[in-house]
Amino acid sequence: MKILEKQTIVKTPETTINRLKILAPLIAKKAKPGQFVVVMVDAKGERIPLTIVEKDLSSGAVTIIAQEVGFTTKLLGNLNVGDSVYALVGPLGHPTAIKNYGRVIIIGGGVGIAEILPVAEALKKEGNYLTTILGARTKELLILEDRLKPVSDELYIVTDDGSYGRKGLVTDILLELLNQHSCKKYALVYAVGPIPMMRKVCEVTQGFKIETIVSLNALMVDATGMCGCCRVKIAGEVKFSCVDGPEFDGHLVDWDELAKRTKAYLEKEKHICKLKL
Repeated sequence: MKILEKQTIVKTPETTINRLKILAPLIAKKAKPGQFVVVMVDAKGERIPLTIVEKDLSSGAVTIIAQEVGFTTKLLGNLNVGDSVYALVGPLGHPTAIKNYGRVIIIGGGVGIAEILPVAEALKKEGNYLTTILGARTKELLILEDRLKPVSDELYIVTDDGSYGRKGLVTDILLELLNQHSCKKYALVYAVGPIPMMRKVCEVTQGFKIETIVSLNALMVDATGMCGCCRVKIAGEVKFSCVDGPEFDGHLVDWDELAKRTKAYLEKEKHICKLKL
């Protein structure tokens, strides 16, 4: 699982985001938009899920984008071209249902923008009219605008601090579009990003009765349905993000439970990073 290419696409004092192209021909052959891989950096390390952003059949490689947040993503970021990850498992999860819906709004927030890229490209190939909304805390943290612009019929950008695009939230643009163009009957909203963002998107679209799909970043350990760590509650029923998802109807997600579970190991992860890195 050799790293063929590495690019640091965001580098600030607080945040580093890396793009890695990894040799994995069997995964590249099977991967579809919306699916993910599980990465083990070394033999004793944890398994982390990362979306397959791109695949290259000619080189037999898949591309992932990872923000250095916890111990394992920092270890991954320390690898260079020519190094290898210990294991790469995939493609996992159900692929996105790609078809001609008509008019689609696709929303990405933060590193979630990486996850919407393959879906946006596939939806555009099916002839959808694509409205893309990208959100980031600041201009420096915005990624993949250059890749999403060519496949978007409309592209809106918002930043929390107003340093690029418009100051505000992705839901500000979403609400305006739905209010102004409800007669266009958007068929689908697809959103990936921080939990509060996805939750707010679903609250907005529910009032307009628009189908809304979200890709959940629940905690995973095994990623094959055996450990149950990534369980989420959908319409009151327990599901596993790894084998039942990662995409779900956003209007049916128990967002309170998901938010609590995602924060379960936050403090412990911070301590591990300080001790080992």
